[in-house]
Amino acid sequence: MRFDVVTIFPEMFASFLATGLIGKAHTAGLVSTRFANPRDFTTDKHRSVDDTPYGGGSGMVMRPGPIVDALEHLDASRGEGAPRARRVLLTPRGALFRQADAIRLSGLGAVALVCGRYEGIDERVRAFVDEELSIGDFVVTGGEVAAMAIIEATARLLPRVLGNAESIEVESHAQGLLEHPQYTRPASFRGLDVPEVLLSGDHAKIARWREAEAIKKTREVRPELLKRTADAGTARGGRGGGDGDGDGDGDEDE
Repeated sequence: MRFDVVTIFPEMFASFLATGLIGKAHTAGLVSTRFANPRDFTTDKHRSVDDTPYGGGSGMVMRPGPIVDALEHLDASRGEGAPRARRVLLTPRGALFRQADAIRLSGLGAVALVCGRYEGIDERVRAFVDEELSIGDFVVTGGEVAAMAIIEATARLLPRVLGNAESIEVESHAQGLLEHPQYTRPASFRGLDVPEVLLSGDHAKIARWREAEAIKKTREVRPELLKRTADAGTARGGRGGGDGDGDGDGDEDE
């Protein structure tokens, strides 16, 4: 899979792309990443990519020309037979990025991520992208952190990227719930013991415990996920994926 990134700070990605799971995926040829710097598509001696906002106001706004030119350059240089990237603008105004989006994007051949800076991006850039995404209800100084999060969340779903692909099926958000608690050796640590059920060897009993714990944790921390899962199940005509009592109240992968 190919990721194209439009950013004025491509150097921010060097360590991220060279280490951990993503680094291994690049080395294995499972993932590739290309960059286009909007500054390379400017014509003034200062290589300016921003300007003052029309109508007044604080901050600077990224100009549309360098960004759109960067996107079109990436398209034109993608190579014969290579897929056109789906263009994604990273913005606090975008739809919330969820696990379902990571799954959807992982099924594409290429994704282009546009990283904004300063006060924002000229509104007209939106006419040249396919969708807008946000990684949460908060604001950061640029889209680079969001791009890294989306690259990792998407790339790890690709075949052969994870050492244990089965872990995808049970982790948080995969089934609409947070993941159940995990334990490893030692069985007792500073007075805190591993639950007896996990030492029982009864796999059916362990599976029931893990499901119950996942529902409990989700209800405590993210109750809206239970309601969303129940609503989705109702829409499909199923039991809703709740906790079975009828209320439906709403890591490193190497």
